[in-house]
Amino acid sequence: MKRVAMSALTGVAGAILLASPAAAQRSQPAEAGSLSDTVSRIDQQRAPDSFSSLARRLMPSVVNITTSQTVAPDGMPEFPNGSPLERFNEFFGRDPEGFRREGSLGSGFVISADGVIITNNHVIENADEINVVFASGRTLQAELVGTDVETDVAVLKVVSDSPLPFVEFADSDEAEVGDWVMAIGNPFGFGGSVSAGIISARNRDIQSGRYDDFIQTDAAINRGNSGGPLFNLNGEVIGVNTAIISPTGGSVGLGFSIPANLVKQVSSQILEYGKPRRGWFGVNVQGIDAGLADAYGLQDEKGVIVTNIEEGGPAAEADFEVGDLLLTFDGKMIENVRGLTRIVAETEIGKRVAVDLIRDRKRRTVRFEVGELASNNESETREPLPENALAQNPLGAELKSIDDDARRRYGIARSVEGVLVNSVAANGPSFGKLRKGDVIIEMGFERIASLQDAYEALEPGNAPAGAPLLVRVSRAGQTMFFTIDTER
Repeated sequence: MKRVAMSALTGVAGAILLASPAAAQRSQPAEAGSLSDTVSRIDQQRAPDSFSSLARRLMPSVVNITTSQTVAPDGMPEFPNGSPLERFNEFFGRDPEGFRREGSLGSGFVISADGVIITNNHVIENADEINVVFASGRTLQAELVGTDVETDVAVLKVVSDSPLPFVEFADSDEAEVGDWVMAIGNPFGFGGSVSAGIISARNRDIQSGRYDDFIQTDAAINRGNSGGPLFNLNGEVIGVNTAIISPTGGSVGLGFSIPANLVKQVSSQILEYGKPRRGWFGVNVQGIDAGLADAYGLQDEKGVIVTNIEEGGPAAEADFEVGDLLLTFDGKMIENVRGLTRIVAETEIGKRVAVDLIRDRKRRTVRFEVGELASNNESETREPLPENALAQNPLGAELKSIDDDARRRYGIARSVEGVLVNSVAANGPSFGKLRKGDVIIEMGFERIASLQDAYEALEPGNAPAGAPLLVRVSRAGQTMFFTIDTER
């Protein structure tokens, strides 16, 4: 069977792997138990004497997923019968007997009696045919309702002549590190496998996407567990198992699950609209460090700074400005860039929200209506610093007026005013921050329109003693902020 793997994670001894097995083995039918029994609230931090009754009750709702795709010997897909391109199968000299079927194995679980099933997108991606195998051995062909590549969630639908056993989602925000959890799935094709452990960590970012917010568990998760449920002791789905970090390809106690609240939101949107719908703010932001926090009068390093406002976006219609330091969004604290991305994405489209921010070291609140995200813009990739020359001023940077040649050379728009960074001293305070071609447009919250403005801003006494200088620059059309420890 086809092996599915994610890219290696640098800095970690091993790789992040999507859980699809290298070989398949048919699972044995599991005893069906009633899922309608009333279950009292269990202390999630107290280990049960046995997981047997919980496993017996939940097993009928967990399915093994098999997929297949017709692939030509040269790796090209077969054009289906009836397709306008069908004649090219013979044109390319392909023997119909030479086509092969490639497949993959994964897991999933039923969330409604009428046959809605949740799994991972990578389990069913590019499949021609999807089948689900229940614990009883019953097999049903599934229809793909929709997927979300960003969160690796897929929704399937099967038709059954009788109601199917199903499970419900937990409130994953209530899950705590140390809580007991149980995974059921199809590792390496061994269907109906149960493992138990605890929640090892929350809010993990494994660099798989901009919405990373994984639950980490030490419950054994292997290839083939992808798309399967991670249960709490009430038998509710707390997460969807999707990746592992492993130097061997097997479980080493580092498994990751998509939180149930995110899966529930994405799957409900797919069921209603056929695709996920995410909120749109319409700004680019950067995180802050201790220097930036101090420049804005903050004690901690929480929040993000607006570096660009998209023309025609929701924020452009409100009173936001580049340089605003955002603290809360719709009443939720903004921890960092990734945190804001998730908050905005999960906010109801069309909702009018309040954003608390700091501007010119003063707090204020701006309200706007959340739009719908229509594109996935990648963040800017920063180029390496050029070679730097020595410069004699408190910034350690040589400054020049912007002329027409500089605008052509560095792509500086006519609307951008300020002073040009012509070189940066390798041993100066701006090294690693400013670079040649930057346009300084603000220092210490004061606009810079000329060299005279810049030199005045750098004079002793124009800032509190020992305080870093907050510098706002325009770089390749984007606004960025830096704090520089100048000696003035």
